[in-house]
Amino acid sequence: MKFSIITAVHNNVAEIKHAVTSVLSQSYADIEYIVIDGASMDGTGEVIKSFGNSISKFISEPDKSIYDALNKGIALATGDIVGILHSDDLFGSNNTLEHIAEVFQQTGCDATYGDLLYVAKNDTSKIIRNWKSAPFRVNNFRHGWMPPHPTLFVKKEVFDRYGLFDLRYKIAADYDWMLRALGSGELRCEYLPEVITRMRVGGASNKSLRNIWQKSYEDWQALKKNKRGGLYTLFMKNATKLKQFL
Repeated sequence: MKFSIITAVHNNVAEIKHAVTSVLSQSYADIEYIVIDGASMDGTGEVIKSFGNSISKFISEPDKSIYDALNKGIALATGDIVGILHSDDLFGSNNTLEHIAEVFQQTGCDATYGDLLYVAKNDTSKIIRNWKSAPFRVNNFRHGWMPPHPTLFVKKEVFDRYGLFDLRYKIAADYDWMLRALGSGELRCEYLPEVITRMRVGGASNKSLRNIWQKSYEDWQALKKNKRGGLYTLFMKNATKLKQFL
C-alpha cells in the first residue's frame, strides 16, 4: 500500500522544514511525497531541493489558491492512499502513517481519520485546542459534526469518483468536499482514536474576523449545495468547537 502525501506551501521556510522532516521521519516506507509551491520567492525552492530525492515531485508555479495547489498534487498522486500535510503542520508521531495503513489493511475502508491538536505557532508542544473526533455516523453531518480534515486519508479512487476541491470556495472547499463525498453515505469511513496531526494556530479560516465570516458563509453555501443541513447545522458546527478548548 503506497501513500501519496501532499504539502501545499503557504507559510515561512522554517515551518516548511518541520513539515517535510515530519513526513520523511515516518516509519512507514512506501511514501510518495509531493510538494506544491506557488512560485515563492522566499527561498522555499532551495529548502525543498535541499532534501534531494526524498521529495518525489516538486512543482513551483503560480496557483489560484491553496485548494488549487492541493488539486494539482492530487492529480499527480500515484499512491493508493492520499493524505494532506499542510506546510505548517506535523504528524502526531513517527508511526502515524504506519497506524493509518493498518486501519486500511484491516478494515478495507475507503477513508480514515483521527484526532487533531491545535498547537501554538512558536511552540508545537503547547496545546491550544484538542479536537477529539468520534466514530463515523453519516447522519451526524446534519448535527454539525465533521471529521478533522487535516487528519483525513482517503483512497485515491475516492477523488476519482467524487472529484477534487471546488475552487469557488476560498476557505471551505475541504468542508464542501467532505459533505459531497463522506456525506454521501456511500463510503466506509473508520475512526483511528489517536492524534494524527498537530496543526499550528493561525490558519486561513480563523486568522481574522473577516475570514471567520467568510468561512461561515462558505460553510452555509456548501450545506445548501450538498443538501446536508441548514442553519441548525451551521450553528452546531461552530458551537461544538467550544469543548475543544476545555
